Amino acid sequence: MLIYFNMPLAKKLIKFLSKIKYEPISHRTVYTAFDKAQTLRVPEKTVGKTLVIKMDGGFALVLISAHQILDKLKFKKIVNDWRRKKEEKPIKEINFATEAWMKKNLKGARVGAIPPLGNLWPLARRGQRPGGGLPTFIEKSLIDQPKIVINGGNYNSSIKIGPASLKKLIPDLVIGSFGKTRK
Repeated sequence: MLIYFNMPLAKKLIKFLSKIKYEPISHRTVYTAFDKAQTLRVPEKTVGKTLVIKMDGGFALVLISAHQILDKLKFKKIVNDWRRKKEEKPIKEINFATEAWMKKNLKGARVGAIPPLGNLWPLARRGQRPGGGLPTFIEKSLIDQPKIVINGGNYNSSIKIGPASLKKLIPDLVIGSFGKTRK
């Protein structure tokens, strides 16, 4: 039962997750992955934070551990290797998406609580896969955990999921090492 899931997103998310095993988690309102780890009393390395990245006209979701920050140079290399395999042009710039873009395009999810499920967000824009949603990248150290906690769309709900289930939900998930420990 998903008690606190945001209503506009709830039905879509429940349907999307119906193919796999997961555990909905209700918790006190938190705004950061670090606070979520503290509240749930779980290691930071098992809590994912979703970053929305703008890349030369396109967008992507990136999932890293609560204790990490994005290493933009490593991430750019991984993105370009991935694009090369797909015979696409390499990207030149990486930035964080604006809050306005997220509110307009990732409807139903609260900024800072976006589920890292790229194919949940079907966008047909320049640089996006028509109907395929946002490319999704995950930090290798996070996918190596037995269970991970991901955003549930708002500030007081999360989803505990196994890496195999996440891979099943996002068949074209890109795994790479692009997080670095926060100082």
